Amino acid sequence: MSADGLDPVIHAPARLQLSALLAGVDEMEFASARETIEVSDSVLSKHLAQMQEAGYVRLRKAALGGRQRTWLSLTAQGRAALERHLRALEKIAALARR
Repeated sequence: MSADGLDPVIHAPARLQLSALLAGVDEMEFASARETIEVSDSVLSKHLAQMQEAGYVRLRKAALGGRQRTWLSLTAQGRAALERHLRALEKIAALARR
């Protein structure tokens, strides 16, 4: 994490959207997340790999309707990182409102 509180793992727009999306649910199916943030499978997979490496998301594979599905959830570490990142963004935004 950078000194000002902005987290480079979360800061990318798609990862920030994904973090915020997952913060509001227990878990979400991969396709639903992909459709909501409007990215391709490969782009979402790349972002998830970075977030998983940082310990921010957990992936769970399970069969649903005879097909293998991937379920995504934000870890406690991911939730804490998102909260720190949002606080840093709020501080930056407050400077613009002076």
